[in-house]
Amino acid sequence: MSHNTPPDSVFGRIVDEIEETFIAIILGAMTLITFVNVVMRYGFNSGLIWGLEMTLILFAWLVLFGVSYAVKKTANLGVDAVLNIVPAGPRRIMTLIAAAVCVLYAILLMKGAWDYWANFANLPQTTGRWFPTGFEEMSRTSYRSWYEMVDTPMPDWLRWIEPLINEGESYEKIPRFLPYFILPFGVALLLFRFIQAALRIVRGEADSLIVSHEAEDDVRDVAHMNKEG
Repeated sequence: MSHNTPPDSVFGRIVDEIEETFIAIILGAMTLITFVNVVMRYGFNSGLIWGLEMTLILFAWLVLFGVSYAVKKTANLGVDAVLNIVPAGPRRIMTLIAAAVCVLYAILLMKGAWDYWANFANLPQTTGRWFPTGFEEMSRTSYRSWYEMVDTPMPDWLRWIEPLINEGESYEKIPRFLPYFILPFGVALLLFRFIQAALRIVRGEADSLIVSHEAEDDVRDVAHMNKEG
């Protein structure tokens, strides 16, 4: 079942509030932009040119940030048919193996996410085919910070980054390294949450990485209706 119990510490509750607020803000912004675009299109034959692109950016942030939150709350759906027919000992071993595979996968994903984002942030990629063994040497010809999004304009309150990463050159559109930052950030958070989940299983505080029997609670909730009928 899902471990949606409130965190014990004040810090844990603060982190929960921050994550849930961030997710709510993204959902609200997506809804607002889409609604305004529809009204402008059908009511005024106009529209936000950058609306679709910004909605796609926000959706990517929602998915990549939300997946780690789902791991934290043990809210990912899964198939536990095999786990339910084996004794507790083998079930625990199988769950630990699954947790180790998830951690390994997140490490590999972290390398790919960093290497992809680094291209746009004037930062070196990692060396090594599968695991990072160091950082590549960079030259000025390797810089990609001048890559911009297609439609989303550069807001004035972000102009302070131009002398830091773009040699003082102005951006007409948002530079790609800003929206793409969710790749290394989201995957790093996912790796952290998988490690936390694995430690919970090791300590005996959890017995699964997935939420199982998701329909049983609903069946129990409506069981009394059948009896009354």
